[in-house]
Amino acid sequence: MAHILIVEARFYDHLNDMLIAGARAAIEAAGHSAEVVTVPGALEVPGAISMAAESERYDAFVALGVVIRGETYHFEIVSNESARGIMALTMDGIPIGNGILTTENEEQAIRRADPAQLDKGGGAAQAAIAMLELRQRLG
Repeated sequence: MAHILIVEARFYDHLNDMLIAGARAAIEAAGHSAEVVTVPGALEVPGAISMAAESERYDAFVALGVVIRGETYHFEIVSNESARGIMALTMDGIPIGNGILTTENEEQAIRRADPAQLDKGGGAAQAAIAMLELRQRLG
């Protein structure tokens, strides 16, 4: 049984609640346990995962959050840099499922976050579990 840390960038409570519900359901369905920590925003997610990975208390990680396009360039910075940070950690062999949604509007975010629709939180958890299993298989 693996212990998986869900790192959520809590900005939109109702969307994050759906993402976490989907992730927890997928983790529990696979027979694993989960813990959740909250960071201020998507840019802080990779740093939190890096710190948690150093603790060796977790087997895999799920990154969750929602970035909705606004009127400024900030959307691109947050979207790109959070993804870049997560990718850098995966290249170091840390099993991570990236469920940080980057959408044009709230309607798109709801469709993706809702476990009854696209369930991107559940998909991110499944990806983290798959990468953990791959790491275990490859040694």
